[in-house]
Amino acid sequence: MSREPVRTRAGKSESRENMKVREELLELFEANKGRYFSGEELAGRLCVSRAAVWKAVKTLREEGYVIDAVTNKGYCLSTKTDILSPQGIRKYLSPECGGLEIEVLSAVDSTNGLVRRKADSGRAEGCVVVANEQTDGRGRRGRLFFSPAETGIYMSILLRPCHYSAGQAVRFTTMAAVAICEAIEEVSTEKAGIKWVNDIYVGGKKVCGILTEASFDLESGLVEYAVLGVGINVYRPRGGFPKGLEQTAGFLFENTRDDLKNRLTAAFLNHFLEYYRAESLTGYIEKYRQRSLVVGKEVTVIDGDRTRTAFAYGVDDDCRLLVRYDDGLTEGLSYGEIGIRL
Repeated sequence: MSREPVRTRAGKSESRENMKVREELLELFEANKGRYFSGEELAGRLCVSRAAVWKAVKTLREEGYVIDAVTNKGYCLSTKTDILSPQGIRKYLSPECGGLEIEVLSAVDSTNGLVRRKADSGRAEGCVVVANEQTDGRGRRGRLFFSPAETGIYMSILLRPCHYSAGQAVRFTTMAAVAICEAIEEVSTEKAGIKWVNDIYVGGKKVCGILTEASFDLESGLVEYAVLGVGINVYRPRGGFPKGLEQTAGFLFENTRDDLKNRLTAAFLNHFLEYYRAESLTGYIEKYRQRSLVVGKEVTVIDGDRTRTAFAYGVDDDCRLLVRYDDGLTEGLSYGEIGIRL
């Protein structure tokens, strides 16, 4: 086995052998939160020495995991933790999501950017990158996406759909919007709604943004691959939101919840892949309509420097926002931006 050093989440050097022991130990702990294991039992299960177990426990503690040690009882992963990990996410995934390749990073420039690089190198569909922080997170229209450490979930998934045109690619965003709303409601008592086309609101504040980027085959005009990015404000950022966001941005929870980020990540993946792999799109589109925060309201359609007032009267089966302008003309918006007072 290679002993080439790698970096842990805590930023320290670690051999691949030690990393494997740590990952296997974490998987065992995650599946048995609150249960004590003696050092001898852990060593036997993992086929390593007790010293290797102790070293892995030490590394996990440095990464923020609360691992209790009690004489004559052994080690136990506390139930009072909320740290993203592949092992923690997988235990909540449905069997249909078993083939996902999940990587969790402490920080990355952009999860979408990283997954695009993986896609360009030939990575298969189902590659998922989740980060605790983005140093150069991206939103729509080239905007920065505020992605502070430890308080949010920032993830991207690689999709390689068959026979999707550029116009149909908006479905990935709308599928994700419905899936995020359902995931939020699955782990909380909050009611989530959608501001067309990609913003999720709770209590009148934006708690999640979605960015879908795609590569197209020049000959066929079909989607070669798509990268779906999701950023969720789970907790209040330390120091609050920066100027310009404090009036519009929100978060889901004031205080840390047990294993919340792993549960929320898995819930989103479960719901999204159910819609993505479904033969019929009818069900999710109707759910999108029902969760719309703009249908039946006056909106401002923003096109570059130009703005027009319109009435949003529906969403069609291609997820276009149907608007009627003051002069009576109607339009189906398949992309762009709108303004509305929520």
